[in-house]
Amino acid sequence: MRLERRSHVPLHIVFIAPVAAVCVALSLAAGLIAAAGVNPLTAYMELLRGALGSRLSISEMLTRATPLIFTGLAAAVAFRARLWNIGAEGQFFMGALMTAWVGHSLSLPGPLGVVILMLLGMVAGAALLAGPAVMRLRFGVDEVVTTLLLNFIALLFVGLMIEGPLRDPLAFGWPSSVPVDGAYRLPDLIPRTRLHYGLIVAIGAAGAVWLLFSRTVFGMESRATGLSAPAARFAGISLPGTLMGVAVLSGALAGLAGSVEVLGVTAGVTTTMSPGFGYAGIVVAMLAALQPAGVVGSAIFVATIFVGADAMSRATGVPSFIADVIVALCLLSMLVALLFTTHQVRR
Repeated sequence: MRLERRSHVPLHIVFIAPVAAVCVALSLAAGLIAAAGVNPLTAYMELLRGALGSRLSISEMLTRATPLIFTGLAAAVAFRARLWNIGAEGQFFMGALMTAWVGHSLSLPGPLGVVILMLLGMVAGAALLAGPAVMRLRFGVDEVVTTLLLNFIALLFVGLMIEGPLRDPLAFGWPSSVPVDGAYRLPDLIPRTRLHYGLIVAIGAAGAVWLLFSRTVFGMESRATGLSAPAARFAGISLPGTLMGVAVLSGALAGLAGSVEVLGVTAGVTTTMSPGFGYAGIVVAMLAALQPAGVVGSAIFVATIFVGADAMSRATGVPSFIADVIVALCLLSMLVALLFTTHQVRR
Protein backbone atom coordinates (compact mmCIF):
# COMPACT_ATOMS: atom_id res chain seq x y z
CA MET A 1 0.00 0.00 0.00
CA ARG A 2 1.28 3.46 -0.85
CA LEU A 3 0.05 7.04 -1.08
CA GLU A 4 -0.12 8.52 -4.56
CA ARG A 5 -0.87 12.15 -5.40
CA ARG A 6 -4.18 12.63 -7.18
CA SER A 7 -3.98 14.05 -10.69
CA HIS A 8 -7.36 15.68 -10.08
CA VAL A 9 -9.13 16.42 -6.79
CA PRO A 10 -12.91 15.86 -7.10
CA LEU A 11 -14.95 18.83 -5.89
CA HIS A 12 -17.07 16.72 -3.53
CA ILE A 13 -13.95 15.60 -1.64
CA VAL A 14 -12.97 19.23 -1.08
CA PHE A 15 -16.32 19.88 0.63
CA ILE A 16 -16.49 16.58 2.51
CA ALA A 17 -12.99 16.81 4.04
CA PRO A 18 -13.65 19.65 6.55
CA VAL A 19 -16.99 18.14 7.59
CA ALA A 20 -15.41 14.74 8.13
CA ALA A 21 -12.55 16.28 10.10
CA VAL A 22 -14.95 18.10 12.42
CA CYS A 23 -17.05 14.96 12.94
CA VAL A 24 -13.96 12.91 13.82
CA ALA A 25 -12.76 15.59 16.24
CA LEU A 26 -16.15 15.81 17.98
CA SER A 27 -16.31 12.01 18.20
CA LEU A 28 -12.89 11.80 19.83
CA ALA A 29 -13.73 14.62 22.24
CA ALA A 30 -16.99 12.82 23.09
CA GLY A 31 -14.90 10.00 24.55
CA LEU A 32 -13.20 12.43 26.91
CA ILE A 33 -16.53 13.95 27.91
CA ALA A 34 -17.94 10.49 28.60
CA ALA A 35 -14.88 9.68 30.70
CA ALA A 36 -15.78 12.70 32.84
CA GLY A 37 -19.14 11.07 33.56
CA VAL A 38 -21.27 13.30 31.30
CA ASN A 39 -23.43 12.30 28.36
CA PRO A 40 -21.66 13.74 25.26
CA LEU A 41 -24.97 14.58 23.55
CA THR A 42 -26.07 16.54 26.62
CA ALA A 43 -22.74 18.35 26.74
CA TYR A 44 -22.87 19.28 23.06
CA MET A 45 -26.45 20.49 23.38
CA GLU A 46 -25.39 22.74 26.25
CA LEU A 47 -22.47 23.97 24.16
CA LEU A 48 -24.78 24.94 21.29
CA ARG A 49 -27.26 26.52 23.68
CA GLY A 50 -24.50 28.55 25.27
CA ALA A 51 -23.28 29.91 21.92
CA LEU A 52 -26.52 30.12 19.91
CA GLY A 53 -29.33 29.98 22.45
CA SER A 54 -30.00 33.69 22.86
CA ARG A 55 -29.46 37.07 21.28
CA LEU A 56 -26.69 37.85 23.75
CA SER A 57 -24.88 34.55 23.24
CA ILE A 58 -25.00 34.89 19.44
CA SER A 59 -23.62 38.41 19.66
CA GLU A 60 -20.79 37.22 21.91
CA MET A 61 -20.00 34.38 19.54
CA LEU A 62 -19.82 36.76 16.56
CA THR A 63 -17.70 39.18 18.59
CA ARG A 64 -15.24 36.35 19.24
CA ALA A 65 -15.38 35.31 15.57
CA THR A 66 -14.43 38.78 14.27
CA PRO A 67 -10.69 38.70 15.11
CA LEU A 68 -10.58 35.02 14.17
CA ILE A 69 -11.67 35.91 10.63
CA PHE A 70 -8.75 38.32 10.30
CA THR A 71 -6.14 35.97 11.77
CA GLY A 72 -7.58 33.06 9.77
CA LEU A 73 -7.19 35.11 6.59
CA ALA A 74 -3.63 36.02 7.63
CA ALA A 75 -2.71 32.35 8.00
CA ALA A 76 -4.53 31.29 4.82
CA VAL A 77 -2.82 33.96 2.70
CA ALA A 78 0.63 33.00 3.95
CA PHE A 79 0.19 29.24 3.92
CA ARG A 80 -1.12 29.19 0.35
CA ALA A 81 2.23 30.60 -0.75
CA ARG A 82 4.16 28.23 1.57
CA LEU A 83 5.16 31.10 3.85
CA TRP A 84 4.65 29.63 7.31
CA ASN A 85 3.52 32.60 9.37
CA ILE A 86 3.15 31.39 12.97
CA GLY A 87 3.46 34.94 14.30
CA ALA A 88 -0.08 36.27 13.89
CA GLU A 89 -0.38 36.57 17.68
CA GLY A 90 2.51 39.03 17.86
CA GLN A 91 1.28 40.89 14.79
CA PHE A 92 -2.15 41.15 16.43
CA PHE A 93 -0.62 42.80 19.51
CA MET A 94 1.53 45.18 17.50
CA GLY A 95 -1.49 46.33 15.50
CA ALA A 96 -3.45 46.81 18.71
CA LEU A 97 -0.61 48.74 20.38
CA MET A 98 -0.14 51.07 17.41
CA THR A 99 -3.87 51.77 17.28
CA ALA A 100 -4.11 52.61 20.98
CA TRP A 101 -0.94 54.68 20.94
CA VAL A 102 -1.93 56.91 18.03
CA GLY A 103 -5.66 56.81 18.70
CA HIS A 104 -5.28 58.34 22.16
CA SER A 105 -4.09 61.71 20.82
CA LEU A 106 -5.23 61.72 17.18
CA SER A 107 -7.13 64.82 16.05
CA LEU A 108 -9.09 63.89 12.95
CA PRO A 109 -12.79 63.52 12.10
CA GLY A 110 -14.23 60.23 13.42
CA PRO A 111 -14.60 58.14 10.22
CA LEU A 112 -11.29 59.33 8.77
CA GLY A 113 -9.56 58.68 12.08
CA VAL A 114 -10.91 55.12 12.21
CA VAL A 115 -9.55 54.41 8.72
CA ILE A 116 -6.16 55.92 9.59
CA LEU A 117 -5.92 53.87 12.80
CA MET A 118 -6.79 50.65 10.97
CA LEU A 119 -4.16 51.41 8.34
CA LEU A 120 -1.56 52.06 11.03
CA GLY A 121 -2.46 48.76 12.70
CA MET A 122 -1.97 47.01 9.37
CA VAL A 123 1.42 48.68 8.89
CA ALA A 124 2.55 47.55 12.36
CA GLY A 125 1.51 43.95 11.71
CA ALA A 126 3.10 43.92 8.25
CA ALA A 127 6.36 45.35 9.62
CA LEU A 128 6.64 42.56 12.19
CA LEU A 129 6.36 39.87 9.49
CA ALA A 130 8.55 41.67 6.95
CA GLY A 131 11.64 40.95 9.03
CA PRO A 132 11.28 37.14 9.05
CA ALA A 133 10.38 37.22 5.34
CA VAL A 134 13.58 39.13 4.51
CA MET A 135 15.63 36.75 6.68
CA ARG A 136 14.20 33.77 4.84
CA LEU A 137 14.83 35.25 1.40
CA ARG A 138 18.26 36.67 2.20
CA PHE A 139 19.76 34.08 4.57
CA GLY A 140 17.45 31.05 4.33
CA VAL A 141 16.34 31.36 7.97
CA ASP A 142 13.27 29.23 8.76
CA GLU A 143 10.34 31.63 9.25
CA VAL A 144 8.53 29.13 11.51
CA VAL A 145 11.17 29.76 14.20
CA THR A 146 11.50 33.51 13.71
CA THR A 147 7.77 34.27 13.58
CA LEU A 148 7.07 32.05 16.59
CA LEU A 149 9.79 33.68 18.70
CA LEU A 150 8.65 37.15 17.66
CA ASN A 151 5.32 36.43 19.34
CA PHE A 152 7.04 36.45 22.73
CA ILE A 153 9.15 39.49 21.88
CA ALA A 154 6.07 41.42 20.77
CA LEU A 155 4.15 40.49 23.91
CA LEU A 156 7.06 41.53 26.15
CA PHE A 157 7.32 44.82 24.24
CA VAL A 158 3.61 45.45 24.74
CA GLY A 159 4.01 44.74 28.45
CA LEU A 160 6.92 47.20 28.59
CA MET A 161 4.91 49.94 26.88
CA ILE A 162 1.75 49.58 28.94
CA GLU A 163 3.77 49.51 32.16
CA GLY A 164 5.77 52.56 31.02
CA PRO A 165 5.09 55.36 28.55
CA LEU A 166 1.62 54.20 27.51
CA ARG A 167 0.34 53.31 30.96
CA ASP A 168 -3.21 54.49 31.63
CA PRO A 169 -3.15 56.61 34.82
CA LEU A 170 -6.88 55.98 35.31
CA ALA A 171 -6.56 52.17 35.29
CA PHE A 172 -6.14 52.01 39.12
CA GLY A 173 -2.89 50.07 38.87
CA TRP A 174 -4.15 47.57 36.31
CA PRO A 175 -1.60 47.23 33.48
CA SER A 176 -3.44 48.79 30.55
CA SER A 177 -2.58 51.24 27.82
CA VAL A 178 -4.16 54.62 27.38
CA PRO A 179 -7.52 54.21 25.56
CA VAL A 180 -8.31 55.45 22.09
CA ASP A 181 -10.43 58.56 21.81
CA GLY A 182 -14.15 57.78 22.04
CA ALA A 183 -14.74 59.37 18.63
CA TYR A 184 -12.86 56.48 17.02
CA ARG A 185 -14.72 53.62 18.65
CA LEU A 186 -16.61 51.37 16.23
CA PRO A 187 -20.38 51.61 16.78
CA ASP A 188 -22.40 48.64 17.97
CA LEU A 189 -23.90 46.44 15.30
CA ILE A 190 -26.60 45.23 17.70
CA PRO A 191 -27.71 47.62 20.47
CA ARG A 192 -26.76 46.70 24.05
CA THR A 193 -24.23 44.08 22.95
CA ARG A 194 -20.48 44.06 22.33
CA LEU A 195 -20.92 43.14 18.66
CA HIS A 196 -19.54 45.99 16.53
CA TYR A 197 -19.08 46.98 12.90
CA GLY A 198 -15.71 45.26 12.85
CA LEU A 199 -17.62 42.12 11.83
CA ILE A 200 -18.64 43.86 8.60
CA VAL A 201 -15.02 44.89 8.04
CA ALA A 202 -13.89 41.29 8.60
CA ILE A 203 -16.41 39.87 6.11
CA GLY A 204 -15.42 42.56 3.63
CA ALA A 205 -11.76 41.64 4.10
CA ALA A 206 -12.57 37.98 3.38
CA GLY A 207 -14.34 38.99 0.16
CA ALA A 208 -11.43 41.22 -0.87
CA VAL A 209 -8.87 38.48 -0.25
CA TRP A 210 -10.99 36.02 -2.25
CA LEU A 211 -11.12 38.46 -5.17
CA LEU A 212 -7.39 39.10 -4.90
CA PHE A 213 -6.49 35.42 -5.10
CA SER A 214 -9.05 34.41 -7.70
CA ARG A 215 -9.08 37.40 -10.06
CA THR A 216 -5.64 39.05 -10.03
CA VAL A 217 -2.16 38.31 -11.35
CA PHE A 218 -0.69 38.58 -7.85
CA GLY A 219 -3.14 35.95 -6.61
CA MET A 220 -2.18 33.60 -9.42
CA GLU A 221 1.51 34.15 -8.78
CA SER A 222 1.19 33.49 -5.04
CA ARG A 223 -0.80 30.30 -5.66
CA ALA A 224 1.76 29.15 -8.23
CA THR A 225 4.57 29.84 -5.77
CA GLY A 226 2.85 27.71 -3.16
CA LEU A 227 2.17 24.84 -5.54
CA SER A 228 5.70 24.66 -6.96
CA ALA A 229 8.36 27.29 -6.43
CA PRO A 230 10.71 25.90 -9.14
CA ALA A 231 7.89 25.85 -11.70
CA ALA A 232 6.87 29.37 -10.73
CA ARG A 233 10.46 30.56 -11.15
CA PHE A 234 10.68 28.84 -14.53
CA ALA A 235 7.49 30.65 -15.59
CA GLY A 236 9.13 33.99 -14.85
CA ILE A 237 7.51 34.74 -11.49
CA SER A 238 9.66 36.73 -9.07
CA LEU A 239 9.69 34.58 -5.94
CA PRO A 240 11.20 37.23 -3.64
CA GLY A 241 8.70 39.85 -4.78
CA THR A 242 5.75 37.49 -4.47
CA LEU A 243 6.73 36.22 -1.02
CA MET A 244 7.32 39.75 0.28
CA GLY A 245 3.91 40.79 -1.04
CA VAL A 246 2.32 37.80 0.68
CA ALA A 247 4.18 38.58 3.92
CA VAL A 248 3.01 42.19 3.90
CA LEU A 249 -0.61 41.17 3.25
CA SER A 250 -0.59 38.41 5.88
CA GLY A 251 0.97 40.59 8.57
CA ALA A 252 -1.36 43.46 7.70
CA LEU A 253 -4.44 41.28 8.18
CA ALA A 254 -3.22 40.09 11.59
CA GLY A 255 -2.41 43.67 12.59
CA LEU A 256 -5.87 44.74 11.44
CA ALA A 257 -7.34 42.12 13.80
CA GLY A 258 -5.66 43.83 16.75
CA SER A 259 -6.68 47.28 15.55
CA VAL A 260 -10.34 46.31 15.17
CA GLU A 261 -10.35 44.60 18.56
CA VAL A 262 -9.15 47.81 20.21
CA LEU A 263 -11.55 50.06 18.29
CA GLY A 264 -14.52 47.75 18.79
CA VAL A 265 -14.11 45.98 22.15
CA THR A 266 -11.27 46.86 24.52
CA ALA A 267 -10.51 50.56 23.76
CA GLY A 268 -7.01 49.98 25.18
CA VAL A 269 -4.36 47.26 25.15
CA THR A 270 -3.64 44.67 27.83
CA THR A 271 -1.43 41.62 27.63
CA THR A 272 -4.51 39.43 28.22
CA MET A 273 -6.75 40.92 25.52
CA SER A 274 -6.12 37.95 23.22
CA PRO A 275 -7.00 34.41 24.34
CA GLY A 276 -4.84 33.14 21.47
CA PHE A 277 -6.48 34.68 18.41
CA GLY A 278 -3.28 34.37 16.39
CA TYR A 279 -2.79 30.67 17.10
CA ALA A 280 -6.50 29.88 16.68
CA GLY A 281 -6.34 31.59 13.29
CA ILE A 282 -4.15 28.73 12.07
CA VAL A 283 -6.92 26.26 12.95
CA VAL A 284 -9.49 28.51 11.25
CA ALA A 285 -7.40 28.62 8.07
CA MET A 286 -6.84 24.87 8.02
CA LEU A 287 -10.53 24.08 8.59
CA ALA A 288 -11.27 26.36 5.63
CA ALA A 289 -8.73 24.40 3.55
CA LEU A 290 -6.86 27.72 3.12
CA GLN A 291 -9.78 29.11 1.13
CA PRO A 292 -10.61 32.76 1.98
CA ALA A 293 -14.29 32.17 1.25
CA GLY A 294 -14.41 29.43 3.89
CA VAL A 295 -12.61 31.35 6.62
CA VAL A 296 -15.76 33.15 7.78
CA GLY A 297 -17.63 29.88 8.37
CA SER A 298 -14.72 28.16 10.09
CA ALA A 299 -14.15 31.22 12.33
CA ILE A 300 -17.79 31.10 13.41
CA PHE A 301 -17.43 27.37 14.15
CA VAL A 302 -14.31 27.88 16.30
CA ALA A 303 -15.92 30.85 18.09
CA THR A 304 -18.98 28.70 18.79
CA ILE A 305 -16.77 26.08 20.43
CA PHE A 306 -14.97 28.62 22.62
CA VAL A 307 -18.05 30.58 23.69
CA GLY A 308 -20.28 27.52 24.15
CA ALA A 309 -17.68 25.64 26.20
CA ASP A 310 -18.07 28.05 29.11
CA ALA A 311 -21.84 27.45 29.26
CA MET A 312 -21.32 23.72 28.87
CA SER A 313 -18.87 23.74 31.77
CA ARG A 314 -21.33 25.54 34.05
CA ALA A 315 -24.21 23.22 33.12
CA THR A 316 -22.43 19.85 33.13
CA GLY A 317 -19.22 20.29 35.09
CA VAL A 318 -16.99 19.38 32.14
CA PRO A 319 -13.90 21.63 32.26
CA SER A 320 -14.06 24.46 29.74
CA PHE A 321 -10.58 23.45 28.57
CA ILE A 322 -12.37 20.83 26.45
CA ALA A 323 -12.75 23.66 23.92
CA ASP A 324 -8.97 23.75 23.41
CA VAL A 325 -8.97 19.97 23.04
CA ILE A 326 -11.74 20.06 20.43
CA VAL A 327 -9.99 22.79 18.43
CA ALA A 328 -6.67 20.92 18.58
CA LEU A 329 -8.36 17.68 17.45
CA CYS A 330 -10.00 19.60 14.60
CA LEU A 331 -6.59 20.78 13.44
CA LEU A 332 -5.04 17.30 13.58
CA SER A 333 -7.98 15.62 11.87
CA MET A 334 -8.06 18.34 9.21
CA LEU A 335 -4.39 17.76 8.42
CA VAL A 336 -5.15 14.08 7.87
CA ALA A 337 -8.20 14.98 5.77
CA LEU A 338 -6.12 17.31 3.60
CA LEU A 339 -3.60 14.53 3.06
CA PHE A 340 -6.31 12.21 1.72
CA THR A 341 -7.77 15.08 -0.29
CA THR A 342 -4.62 15.45 -2.34
CA HIS A 343 -3.51 11.79 -2.17
CA GLN A 344 -5.13 8.38 -2.58
CA VAL A 345 -4.19 4.93 -1.38
CA ARG A 346 -2.89 2.57 -4.07
CA ARG A 347 -1.97 -1.08 -3.87
